[in-house]
Amino acid sequence: MTDLNLLTTLNVLLAEKSVTAAARRLGLSTSAMSRSLTRLRVVTGDPLLVRAGRRLVLTPRATRMREEVAAVVESANAILRPSEKLDLSKISRRFVLRCSEGFVETLGPALLARIAREAPGITLQFLTKLDKDSEPLRQGSVDLETGVVERSTAPELMVLPLFKDRWIAVVRHGHPLAKKGMTLQRFADCRHVLIERRGLQTDDIDRALQTEKLDRQVGAVVNGFASALALARESDLLAIVPASHAEGLRKGMQALELPFKLKPFQVSLLWHPRMNGDLAHQWMRNCVKAACSKQL
Repeated sequence: MTDLNLLTTLNVLLAEKSVTAAARRLGLSTSAMSRSLTRLRVVTGDPLLVRAGRRLVLTPRATRMREEVAAVVESANAILRPSEKLDLSKISRRFVLRCSEGFVETLGPALLARIAREAPGITLQFLTKLDKDSEPLRQGSVDLETGVVERSTAPELMVLPLFKDRWIAVVRHGHPLAKKGMTLQRFADCRHVLIERRGLQTDDIDRALQTEKLDRQVGAVVNGFASALALARESDLLAIVPASHAEGLRKGMQALELPFKLKPFQVSLLWHPRMNGDLAHQWMRNCVKAACSKQL
């Protein structure tokens, strides 16, 4: 039977990449830590740490297992930790939430109002999501993230569905398209502001037009919803944005249904499993979920 205490030792060794530093952190002698490393090499069938000049480096397998081992150890500690109560009035902490444009404008005020009422010592930092990279969650520089789960999403991340969204066309009030009504031909004839951003999938829109042997006329190209709507607000350009997610950005503008059907998409909340048992983190996840359900 495998000694599960070795997991804690392995976790520290992979984090420190040093037998001496790991021994110091666990309060063991260097020789005792060396013996544990030998046992771990036998159990895993991998050297784990190898010499590179004067320092030790992780093997490819050790690099792959580092995050998984850390999550397992954190989960085990959470299970064995004495039951505790969360006192929101005494918490002083910063949470980092990475989200696409429009989330702050649409849901931020209600979310911050609840935090101010229940946990005034908590600061919520919003970061604009510019790509689908999962590394910020893995590394701990981001606590929570909103987005659409795709194949590129790290498989170990925890996922909580928030709401379903759909694409809509948005134009300024008084736009000719709003007066005449939307048709496929008028949609194609209109000049569009195109959003090009890593991880943003709008190919379905062009495929729907190409089925009818039509193409979009592109008048401008930007990298975000806010820029697209700012241009559409002051011109005859048409922007295509998520209906719910960008609601706060498109106030005072005319929303129109697309002249073809596109599948709705699921917006979810993502976090790393090492934070699963953290009570304050759980509370913050519930706050975001409630904000998206308009239940704050």
